[in-house]
Amino acid sequence: MQNSPLLPIHQERGARLAATPNGDVLLTYGDVPAEYKAATEAALVFDDGNRGRVHATGADATDFLHRLLSNHVKRLDPGTPEAPGPGNANLLLTGKGKIVEQFELTPDGSGGYLLFTEPGRSASLISALDMYLFADDVVLTDQSEESVCFTLIGPTAAAVLQAVLGIEKLTVAAEFATELVPFGGKVLQIIHHAYVGCDGFRIEGGPETALELWDALIAAGAMPGGLAIHDILRVESCTGQFGRDIDDTIYPQEARLENSFSLDKGCYIGQEVVAKIDTYGGLNKRLMVLEVSHDDPIAPGTRLERYDEKREQWRDLGVATSWGYSFAQDGGCILAYVKRRHQDVGTEFRLGEAAEGTVPGGLDLRPTATVIEVCLGTPEPIE
Repeated sequence: MQNSPLLPIHQERGARLAATPNGDVLLTYGDVPAEYKAATEAALVFDDGNRGRVHATGADATDFLHRLLSNHVKRLDPGTPEAPGPGNANLLLTGKGKIVEQFELTPDGSGGYLLFTEPGRSASLISALDMYLFADDVVLTDQSEESVCFTLIGPTAAAVLQAVLGIEKLTVAAEFATELVPFGGKVLQIIHHAYVGCDGFRIEGGPETALELWDALIAAGAMPGGLAIHDILRVESCTGQFGRDIDDTIYPQEARLENSFSLDKGCYIGQEVVAKIDTYGGLNKRLMVLEVSHDDPIAPGTRLERYDEKREQWRDLGVATSWGYSFAQDGGCILAYVKRRHQDVGTEFRLGEAAEGTVPGGLDLRPTATVIEVCLGTPEPIE
């Protein structure tokens, strides 16, 4: 499993690491409240060096991807090798409209495409796409080991990046717009990308310049952040993560991924189901943010229940998928899939299974979770 090449440096400098199913990651440098303040008031940088990157090339790459994926490919401006066009958020779905893979796609300027995946997903993405390759002239290459990704977010992120790169203004104003900029004798790919509810940039470069770039971003005013603050921002912005909140049992609309599929693109795998949901509704559940009545972590898989007075029984109406301590709410919050007709702000649930015979007003010491508004939204693109 690929880890960031900077993990030993982080550890030497006093950071705490965390083990995840996709390898070790930076957890925190020890001041999570300050990291939150940097993300919302200044600049915060994540070492996303374990994210995956797949390169799709060949004469049929555009037709092949457009035929399969949920969002436009042919409509994207390919640009040039010196100035690639903007990309988009994208999905590969099952025939029943559920999510197989989630990634961002950008043209490489030469007729090919770069697909940026969650950690540990590059091989599975290649395998899933390869199932549909027959006579197409398409080559799928895993470039994860050749790339190191940092994500810079916050109100002053653009100023920090401009200072590091020695340029007066970034040109990447639109979402997923790309700019190539020299740094340390190499070329960085800068992609404007809203991330966990904050405006920001994904910076793709090689391992050779990773430490120099990281130190330059910190010296220019960015604060390092890790998994702890990442999960807090994800929960506050109601941003699901593939492998934790999102898998092949989930429809895109259930996970609030409306920016990852097109309703006017025409046929693609799962398109009929996605369009039918948009036209007729009928979602059984949707990802929501809920405030918890205490600050202790809530385990993924914890059930949400409400008492049905007519039936005189507790009903299972949802499941928690992620937890984080919300600084906006000054308390614990969860992401959870909540069944329809129970999603109004203020709706309260009990967490975990009810003791037999307990009813509201009786002895029931379980914590509660209440649906709230999304705390941290995605801001407008930079000017």
